[in-house]
Amino acid sequence: MSTEPSLHQRRRAPTEAELAGIPWLSRLTPEERAIALADLQISEAQAGDLVCRLGRPVTYWFGVVDGLLKMSGGSADGQAMTFTGVPPGGWFGEGTALKREAYRYNIQALRKSLVAGLPVDTFHRLLDQSIGFNRFVMNQLNERLGQFIAAREIDRMNSPDLRVARSLAALFNPVLYPGVGEVLRITQQELAYLVGLSRQRVNEALANLQARGLIRIEYGGLRVLDLEGLRSQRPT
Repeated sequence: MSTEPSLHQRRRAPTEAELAGIPWLSRLTPEERAIALADLQISEAQAGDLVCRLGRPVTYWFGVVDGLLKMSGGSADGQAMTFTGVPPGGWFGEGTALKREAYRYNIQALRKSLVAGLPVDTFHRLLDQSIGFNRFVMNQLNERLGQFIAAREIDRMNSPDLRVARSLAALFNPVLYPGVGEVLRITQQELAYLVGLSRQRVNEALANLQARGLIRIEYGGLRVLDLEGLRSQRPT
């Protein structure tokens, strides 16, 4: 039996540098910020660690300070289905936290990642008291709805190039993932996990997108040159 401390047991208070990577803190008044800082926790997830597990009750609202997570679940035929990736700056599970229900998906670290957590009781306290926090969460829910509608469309696409283009565009969403900027630190294997294709086919798709001037492949990541172009890719 493993004696490695769990993600929950490894939690600690965030540093000032880590707090700078939490986008909604700037929306709070000094009093509201003090409430959040009293309860915010950071934990280092190792590759493969489950941050949220299907069927477990919600305890925290989570966000990614650094690293990369994937959200996945099971399909009706028992196959695993990846819904989306969660890069730096992304917070997720607000719908589950609002309803205080069990998770309907798994969230797993694809690489070593710094994950922030706000206890669900504090999440509700801020919802009750903070206009700025409410607006942030409402924007999240609105963008998330659009993201999952797009994810269903991506899942039906037969073109690997289109799947990769649309999936990349989703990871560069400036509202959901403000910590990404213009360069996403991701390997081709990690992208393959998220898109549901082989690494070789993802490599070919990226080369095609680069040839069209939509992205630039850089050491350790990808730079988007035309986000709207990625979003508007259509079957040829």
